[in-house]
Amino acid sequence: MSPSCKHVLLVDDEEEILATSKLALEIGGIREVSMISDSREVRPFLEIEQVAVMVLDLSMPHVSGLELLESVTRDYPQIPIIVVTANDEIATVVECMKRGAFDYLAKPVSPGRLLTSVQQALERCTLSNEITSLKQRLLADNLEHPAAFAAIVTRNRQMRSMFQYIEVIAGSRQPIIITGETGVGKELVARAIHQLSGSKGEFIALNAAGLDDHMFSDSLFGHKRGAFTGADQAREGLIARAAGGTLFLDEIGDLNELSQLKLLRLLQEREYYPVGSDLTRKSDAHFVLATNRDLQARIAEGKFRNDLYYRLCGHQVQVPPLRERKDDLPLLLDHFIRQEAEALGIPAPGYPKELVDLLETYHFPGNVRELQAMVSDAVPRSKARMLSQDPFRQAIAIDLGQKPQPPEDELKGEATLHKKLDAIWGHFPTLNEAEDLLIQSALCAAKGNQGIAATMLGLKRQTLNMRLKVRRESGND
Repeated sequence: MSPSCKHVLLVDDEEEILATSKLALEIGGIREVSMISDSREVRPFLEIEQVAVMVLDLSMPHVSGLELLESVTRDYPQIPIIVVTANDEIATVVECMKRGAFDYLAKPVSPGRLLTSVQQALERCTLSNEITSLKQRLLADNLEHPAAFAAIVTRNRQMRSMFQYIEVIAGSRQPIIITGETGVGKELVARAIHQLSGSKGEFIALNAAGLDDHMFSDSLFGHKRGAFTGADQAREGLIARAAGGTLFLDEIGDLNELSQLKLLRLLQEREYYPVGSDLTRKSDAHFVLATNRDLQARIAEGKFRNDLYYRLCGHQVQVPPLRERKDDLPLLLDHFIRQEAEALGIPAPGYPKELVDLLETYHFPGNVRELQAMVSDAVPRSKARMLSQDPFRQAIAIDLGQKPQPPEDELKGEATLHKKLDAIWGHFPTLNEAEDLLIQSALCAAKGNQGIAATMLGLKRQTLNMRLKVRRESGND
């Protein structure tokens, strides 16, 4: 069955009930509805048509509902069956559930109850299809639409698995939330989802960080004329611009409680109020959201709504940090060097192998964005065809707190320095003692890699090797 199949089959020997049930589903937004009044026609129908959900009356002539329930569940286990009957005895309910019914409705069935049950069955059907599709893609280990991910530079296996998952869920009308640390590229992932979703409209983005409720509501929902002081004319919000497309809301973990409530209504009901208006408007946008926050921790702190979290977590894409995909460092380094050189109109410089070794020792709290900033700073500074490691070494040292801070005054600086030296050696160190400590610290930070340690110390590798040899011969190593 196609993951996009939304075909509902109604089976009942009463034509009037079929007509009213179909109308209730169509009003609720379910357009693909077929009706069968003769139970003998159900099996032939299923052989030629794809059906997502069946609503089945138990009490029918010819082939009974219980017989159909048993045979359809056996031969078409992927189809959830909702049983409808005038008999609501517990024994009947138990028997139907034993035979595989998804839900049980007692006549007369209200339109709202029928719609809710069918929607839940469709959601289960969609989820089941997505899981099946994901398993098939993981086993095949391929991407159907690799071009959609062209902007994301990677060869990492974890990222590839994420792409395969995105291909499965991108067409879903359920909200998709992207989580990950700052700088991992969540908006690039959101744009890939938009491209794969088949949406014909625009990709519209809003960063919610720092927005109070008024700014959030006005930006997202727009306002009517006279809604507040200065609102001289009506203005449509970003949600209207995203009609038929994708609305990307970034940093939703920072929203205040009132804004969270409005977002929840938008996601659940697909409707909203422009600021100053008492008339609701509908939205058909595809919702993609992102946060670098731990939402469960925010819930525990009372800063994020449980119900909004549950609405969001159906489709969750976790983007790994750069420290978990260090095999991508050479690719990203090449990409950003070429990108920066092209922007500056200069030939792209090369870089020594030791630079990658140095970067692999760093944890990159700012992730890919931090690496890009390092390259943007280093490329214009390069005086030759080879990129200098100095700007990278300085950036890493600053983040690790290794850059010395200037003293408030000379006397205080001298006193502090003497205290630190006394704490290490118990006396003012000799030059050899200080050198030994620096070399030992660099080797420790570089995890024993002498090339990286030499870079950190500002030495050539041969010079460091020579000093290590002298230390060994003198018995200091």
